[in-house]
Amino acid sequence: MSDNSTILLSNDAGNEIKIDLSVLETVLGMAAVQVEGVAGMRGNLRSNLNDLLGVASPGKGVDLHVDDDNNLTADIYVYLDYGVNVPKTASELQIKLREQLQQMTDLTLAQINIHVVGLVDETAESSDESAAESKEED
Repeated sequence: MSDNSTILLSNDAGNEIKIDLSVLETVLGMAAVQVEGVAGMRGNLRSNLNDLLGVASPGKGVDLHVDDDNNLTADIYVYLDYGVNVPKTASELQIKLREQLQQMTDLTLAQINIHVVGLVDETAESSDESAAESKEED
């Protein structure tokens, strides 16, 4: 059974590099939030606590897995902006993440599973805030 927390890269010269999957998760998380239409990433308990303490969690919302055949699979959990074309944005995410990982590590992802956790409507939040401000003025 393979170690699921690291991935081993080797070249023709016999040199080996061991990369922790959390590093790759950080790379993918940072690339994901740069895609237009992505409002944010879903966190877990640890990343939410880090956010409360003011510590950045760039790898939140990304889970990488290595199977027994050394295939790399990514599960991406995102919040999208309200009104975006979900299939198009998910496809752009897959392309961006695949390119980013290929460029930085020469690794390919066997699968990129996009999980849309929710939609974020920025206009509703700003209109709620302005309505609350106008009530305070009355």
